[in-house]
Amino acid sequence: MQLIIDSLSKTYPNGVQAIKNVSLTLENGMFGLLGPNGAGKSSLMRTIATLQEADQGSIFLDDLNVLEQKKELRQLLGYLPQEFGVYPRISAEQMLDHIARLKGVAHASQRKELVEALLDNVNLFNHRKKKLGTYSGGMKQRFGIAQALIGNPKLIIVDEPTAGLDPAERNRFYNLLSHIGENTIVILSTHIVEDVSTLCSRFAIINEGEVLYTGTPDEAIEEMNGKMFGKSIPKNELPRYKATLQVVSTQLKSGNIFIRVVSESNPGEGFQPVTPNLEDVYFRNVGEKADVNTF
Repeated sequence: MQLIIDSLSKTYPNGVQAIKNVSLTLENGMFGLLGPNGAGKSSLMRTIATLQEADQGSIFLDDLNVLEQKKELRQLLGYLPQEFGVYPRISAEQMLDHIARLKGVAHASQRKELVEALLDNVNLFNHRKKKLGTYSGGMKQRFGIAQALIGNPKLIIVDEPTAGLDPAERNRFYNLLSHIGENTIVILSTHIVEDVSTLCSRFAIINEGEVLYTGTPDEAIEEMNGKMFGKSIPKNELPRYKATLQVVSTQLKSGNIFIRVVSESNPGEGFQPVTPNLEDVYFRNVGEKADVNTF
């Protein structure tokens, strides 16, 4: 399968241009869409999911015209939005049975087999009879993936799936998404750099509706080799360095600030080479003030 997004744009009635001439090509596997809150990630996801119209451009899933054949696309789509509601007094197996019925699984025995397999796949089988209102945040996210998998989708969209999860739940979620992404196009929209570096074979950085970078995490880091330098400075000297150097990030340590700068050569003044990482790539493209988590 191949998802081709070509020259896609979307402006809301209030004048905000949420998507600006976005073009991307995605194939089977995990694709990360990395950007700060408000960058346009959710707007792009909603447009791909046929939940809102685009002003211009096209989206094709193989030969399927996504923007014109909405019903056909939805039959192939699994979608986990950033925020999704659950009926708190209904059990997981009851809710999945209901969703499976809505997706056309008519026979009760077939639905039962499907629901049990899905709950087992997301490690919720032993909690299948518990009310959804009693689930932890991580359990709800895993339930969300289970409902997104009904119908064997060819395209799965997950929007900020690990935000708010503790490290153990995040690792479980990583393993689950990695397994799903082996034979499916999975778009992972996130502002968490670790999500992309851990899961995604390819990614794009988006900000203010524009794609600023696309490639593999390894390629992105390799491009920064030999160009990253750092040192600790007093806080009051930060403006001077920002005025003369490209400071990509700062971190307060023991009363001083450790700054990381990108430069074609060592800027001197005590700077030492540092190993680049995907966070450096992100900050170089988006800016130091971006909302980002690395955990």
